[in-house]
Amino acid sequence: MVTINLDKIFNPKSIAVIGASDEEGTVGYALMKNLTELGFQGKVYPINIRKKEILGLKAYQSIDQLPETVDLAVIATPAKTVPDLVEQCGKAGIIGLIIISAGFKEIGAEGKALEDKILELKKKYNLRIIGPNCLGIIRPSIRLNATFTNKMPKPGNIAFISQSGALGAAILDWAISENIGFSNFVSVGSMIDVAFGDLIDYFGTDPNTRSILMYIEGITNARKFMSAARHFARTKPLIVVKAGKFGESAKAAASHTGSLTGEDMIYDAAFKRAGIVRVDEIADLFNSAEVLGTQPLPRGPRLAIITNAGGPGVMATDALIARGGKLASLSPSTLETLNSVLPPYWSRGNPVDILGDAKADRYRAVIEACLNDDNVDGLLIIYTTQAVANPTEIAKSIVELCKNVKYRYKTILTSFMGKQEVEEANRIFNENNIPTYSTPEQAVKTYMYMYQYKRNLELLYETPAELPVDSAPPKRPLTVIMRNAALENREILNEMEAKQLLEYYNIPVVKTFVASSADEAANYASQIGYPVVLKILSPQIVHKTNAGGVILDIGSEAQLREAYDTIMRRAKDYNPNAEIQGVTIQPMIKSQGTEIILGAKTDPLFGPVILFGMGGVGVEFFRDVSIGLPPLNQTLARRLMEETKVYNLLKGYRNMPPANIPLLEEILVRFSQMLVDFPQLKEVDINPLFINDKEALALDARVVIDKERVFEKFEPHKHLVISPYPTKYETTWRMRDGRMVILRPIKPEDEPLWLEMFQNFSEQSIRYRFFQIIKDTPHETRVRYCNIDYDREIGIVAELNEGGRRRILGVVRLITEPDGKTGEIAFIVADPWQGLGLGSKMVDFMIEICKDKKLETVYGVMLPDNYQAIRLMKKMGFTIQYLEDGTVKGTLNLKEEEMGVKPAAERTPEGQAEQIQQ
Repeated sequence: MVTINLDKIFNPKSIAVIGASDEEGTVGYALMKNLTELGFQGKVYPINIRKKEILGLKAYQSIDQLPETVDLAVIATPAKTVPDLVEQCGKAGIIGLIIISAGFKEIGAEGKALEDKILELKKKYNLRIIGPNCLGIIRPSIRLNATFTNKMPKPGNIAFISQSGALGAAILDWAISENIGFSNFVSVGSMIDVAFGDLIDYFGTDPNTRSILMYIEGITNARKFMSAARHFARTKPLIVVKAGKFGESAKAAASHTGSLTGEDMIYDAAFKRAGIVRVDEIADLFNSAEVLGTQPLPRGPRLAIITNAGGPGVMATDALIARGGKLASLSPSTLETLNSVLPPYWSRGNPVDILGDAKADRYRAVIEACLNDDNVDGLLIIYTTQAVANPTEIAKSIVELCKNVKYRYKTILTSFMGKQEVEEANRIFNENNIPTYSTPEQAVKTYMYMYQYKRNLELLYETPAELPVDSAPPKRPLTVIMRNAALENREILNEMEAKQLLEYYNIPVVKTFVASSADEAANYASQIGYPVVLKILSPQIVHKTNAGGVILDIGSEAQLREAYDTIMRRAKDYNPNAEIQGVTIQPMIKSQGTEIILGAKTDPLFGPVILFGMGGVGVEFFRDVSIGLPPLNQTLARRLMEETKVYNLLKGYRNMPPANIPLLEEILVRFSQMLVDFPQLKEVDINPLFINDKEALALDARVVIDKERVFEKFEPHKHLVISPYPTKYETTWRMRDGRMVILRPIKPEDEPLWLEMFQNFSEQSIRYRFFQIIKDTPHETRVRYCNIDYDREIGIVAELNEGGRRRILGVVRLITEPDGKTGEIAFIVADPWQGLGLGSKMVDFMIEICKDKKLETVYGVMLPDNYQAIRLMKKMGFTIQYLEDGTVKGTLNLKEEEMGVKPAAERTPEGQAEQIQQ
């Protein structure tokens, strides 16, 4: 298992230091000092070809001379020596490596060749490698410091992962001065093997880690990263600082989408979809980690600000509005309460200025009134030093209020400004897990990060489905269009081809004709009816407006003929070598409405991304766009729209009625499905897409294909970083009593049905499935079972629908381990439906899914008295093994089964074979 190999790195019992030294100022010396003098209790073996002893420990000349197979080797030797040392480690059975050495791909081709050799050895010996070019790791709870910095932070609940060793060391120094503890500190370096996704997986299951903080410059395997993040973001906050925010990445692009979609915007969209909080500064990482672990998430962006001075309240308001928050609108009953407890000259609104003479009792009354207001999602309580008030008494009254159960669902932050005067008050807040900040702006920033985290978590609960087969378009004609273009050495489809693509996906397109002469254009115009639009049709002229190749509002045949000649002349002037195929002619849309852009491009890291925003000729000037990742459903489509300013126009503005937003959502979902179906699409622009209250029309379209990929075969969805709902795993089956059930993957919306099923479990069934008696399952637990990442986990439910009443009768679940080769299976049938053959059918169906996912081994763990489950496993060909911990493990080797290898004999302790038959 992958995680076991990482255990060798993060929980080693023995370590070899290759390149150990007793010369001060060397990396080898610093490593040895840290491993031998900071309290690590494991064995340390220095390896040095010239020394017999280092820091009082016997030194060994080579790895094969070590007296035992160590868990971890730390390599700090010149880069050119590293591949040979890695091979020696592999031969010696050492599977955990940290490569501190630099001089690899960062220096060019020679260094890249060394990395490639190491990667070959990693695969050959099944190694796990952190680095190269890294600082190393620290695990304070076991006093492990396998770095060359001599810092040892206190144990804590934060795992910190840094892509920069130097920055990591500086952050470590700062965190220690701030008394921040860590469960783990990791410098990942060049990430030749172990990357962010692996570490999220590992620390996600670590009980000593409550939050995972990351400094990221770039990620390597986006699908693994997204899968791990989406899996654990529900239970552990993942907080990121991403460097390179303003890096230029949209170079020469063939579409508006290509030039508008920068690398940082795509990272931002990915973080949101994965439930990750992105913060601006290093200090924000730790502020957010603290508050997300101690305060409830805000229900919304509406903040009430309570202050004893006007200035800080205004500063807090500015910060709130700038970050997209809202001042809570206090209810009439709250205002009435405040009028009764505050002096007549209070601010009479939010921020609530309770004046400089406010003492603890006034603070308490105002806080309580705001907490009771349903319009308030969170509170920021500000105190500035005043001669008449005692900050310690105010802090105590706030703590007392926060302990009241009915107020625990609201977010409360404080900012007691000053130093010595408020030191005791801030100590009281820290002791009672009430976040406090030196400035109101810091508090507001953290509040909005919390709200962002809550919004991002909501995205995790959205699991788009594929289009049903009966509504999915035929793919063959579209493949033919793309292949024909590629055979003509074209990567840009012409306007008619592009619009055909959209029409197949039921994206409404304006009626368009192609004319190769002025007479033909006039004929089509008479059919359409004036006014019309003419546009140049040429594979070499991509941006038609730039070439003067678009003429609008042509009102007569005479104007049309003149426009035709003008467009032809302009096109030839713009590009004398362009192949002019004619013009397209379409009706001039004069209805009132809004022009938007809907686009896509394939990012080399994250695959296809979707762009939505204000369209028309000014699209690159206004840059009012948002980015999302497919697949989309209607909720995700709406969220994408809401992140733009043009959405406010779409909702209706002044005399303009609201646009048909449900229709627009449907178009976005179908556009997303097109990207899911065709990895060959490189860039797509629908600009403008006209929308009003009645209809939507694509007025122009541009599609760029990947000429090489149009002839390749693709495994479905491998180009996506988020797996859609797997419709292919749906089937029907008849139970022994004749009733039909649907076997299908579980969905987030199944939560109520799952709860009803749980309530039909007997205590014995619950103990068999969960290994303990569980009386209740809170929402968080139910979400964990119903909202899953189909890349790593699949739950198949048996659904019975009788008289319109839907019920889930049982579930079989497969959790794939990070190596992608092994999976754990678990199943349960609710008591009223046991004995109908459902358990056997569900397990059999899941085994077929395991084969489809190309798993090599599947296993299940059961209690020894769960005789029915053990019999079922035996019937399915699982090898049964009784473990020392008192459980029974059934293992099915699918790889051997596929190869026709006879399965291993059952390993059943003597005297227990009969018991199984009971």
